Amino acid sequence: MRKRFVPVTGMAVAALIVVSQLASAHCQIPCGIYDDHMRIDMLNEHITTIEKAITSMADLSAAADKNYNQIVRWVTNKDDHAQQFMDIVTNYFMAQRIKPTDTSDVRAHADYVKKLETLHDMLITAMKCKQSTDAANVERLKKLVADFEALYFKDIDPEGQHKH
Repeated sequence: MRKRFVPVTGMAVAALIVVSQLASAHCQIPCGIYDDHMRIDMLNEHITTIEKAITSMADLSAAADKNYNQIVRWVTNKDDHAQQFMDIVTNYFMAQRIKPTDTSDVRAHADYVKKLETLHDMLITAMKCKQSTDAANVERLKKLVADFEALYFKDIDPEGQHKH
């Protein structure tokens, strides 16, 4: 008698894929569970990793006996962290946290536009980090995150809630 492991295994793999995709990004349903400070910390951690990758790639490339495997691993790591940075900017801040404003409220709308411009600049700079090993892009990314953090948290009330 033959046991049927293939269909059960296939269903288990399909379920695992679906669950892992749901868990990989913030849910994008109105759950109300946000940790904005953690996301800023995550952005800064990705920048630190990108910076370390660029430094490590330069050191490994300068060595007399080049370890191409390690160089490739650092390139992949740099690109992965730049993409994760871009995903947070897009899927968390742009899609969920930055709310459109009424254009008649000139101050609020100007703040909204400034936040979007800063986020867009962050995306472009992270893309440049993927495309090169120019440390100037890392420094620009650090400044942009600091600028965005100041813009974003200036509208927080004492209970830690956004005044949207």
